Amino acid sequence: MAGPSFDLEIAHPLPLAGVDEAGRGPLAGPVVAAAVILDRGRVPPGIDDSKKLGAEARADLCGKIREVAHVGVGIATVEEIDEINILWASMLAMERAVAALGVEPAMVLVDGNRCPRWTRPSQWVIGGDALCLSIAAASIVAKEERDRMMADYDAHHPGYGWAKNKGYGTPAHLDALARLGPSPLHRRSFAPIAQYSLFSAA
Repeated sequence: MAGPSFDLEIAHPLPLAGVDEAGRGPLAGPVVAAAVILDRGRVPPGIDDSKKLGAEARADLCGKIREVAHVGVGIATVEEIDEINILWASMLAMERAVAALGVEPAMVLVDGNRCPRWTRPSQWVIGGDALCLSIAAASIVAKEERDRMMADYDAHHPGYGWAKNKGYGTPAHLDALARLGPSPLHRRSFAPIAQYSLFSAA
């Protein structure tokens, strides 16, 4: 099966930004979005949906993308996730990622089934990270940036295994929650965390 291409992008004006997020499902940590404007004459080979890439390949491609493309990264905090819910926090992170590009795109393609509430020209693309090179590049950057953040958080909040599980509700993570209680970086609005009435400062 062919990987992502510019086939769905060429009908749109340039500069075109692809946008994707990482971290909607975890129990802990922020949601991170990336926006990428690729130089179509200098596209690093191997760009694909981040979920199809190993950690080493993803890290290598993230560095190469940053060398040749305009990249913006935006985050929505755990507090914002709990206040406005994960969907709209993801939209907020996407807005911040596009704002951080330093270049105003003429068109934005967003992975998923909706776009943020903004006025800029945009279109959502279901499964965009597997179809559009710009969105796939954004998926790589978003995933890599969030993974790095979670590894750093793991050093400050040891015991939950975030460097490995990235905040997802793995059996080991859930076991740590039962032993340690939630940390300040756990999403209190998520069911596995909401059951705890007290929040430790672990």
